[in-house]
Amino acid sequence: MDELSARASDTDREHAVAALREHVLAGRLTLEEFSERARAAYLVREQDDLAALAGPLPALPTRRRPSRLTPALLAHVVRRGRLRLARRAIVVAAFSDVDFDLREAEIAHAETDVHLLVAFGNVDVYVPEGIAVDVTGLTVGGHRREWGRDAAQPSAPVLGVRVLALFGTVDVWRVPSDLRGGYRELTKALAQGQAALPA
Repeated sequence: MDELSARASDTDREHAVAALREHVLAGRLTLEEFSERARAAYLVREQDDLAALAGPLPALPTRRRPSRLTPALLAHVVRRGRLRLARRAIVVAAFSDVDFDLREAEIAHAETDVHLLVAFGNVDVYVPEGIAVDVTGLTVGGHRREWGRDAAQPSAPVLGVRVLALFGTVDVWRVPSDLRGGYRELTKALAQGQAALPA
């Protein structure tokens, strides 16, 4: 009986993932760290292992100012690392290429919107697999594509990608946690193994 009671139930797992989401919103986990721990939470069998994944995490030192605007004009701009996103972030790209890597991003809201305004340019957005991504918008004379598995966990934070593009291309890449590298390595690995999802 003790052995059975020590087994983690589906309800226990859901509570653990909800606790992980609170850690994300408090700035203790990045989106990728949440994704890795949430995936592991659905695989563990024992309550002790589950508690270790979702247990208390140390508070972070001073938090960065939120990133609200990423402009690019006749340029190639790369944003990556431990960015802190505002509730609404904006990427403006005119005659430019922007790599917007959100795998190590911090968020403070359960729903965060990234608005992409693209004219004669290209924006690639990278998110960890397991985060809920909702891509909507209008593309005139270009492409809007989603790549990778849509493997969002229940209770995952929601990232809204809102697109307004004129002769521009927007690609949203859902990146598995074991896949590393820069733009070329990521796009090559994902494109080889995945077909573009319907936009």
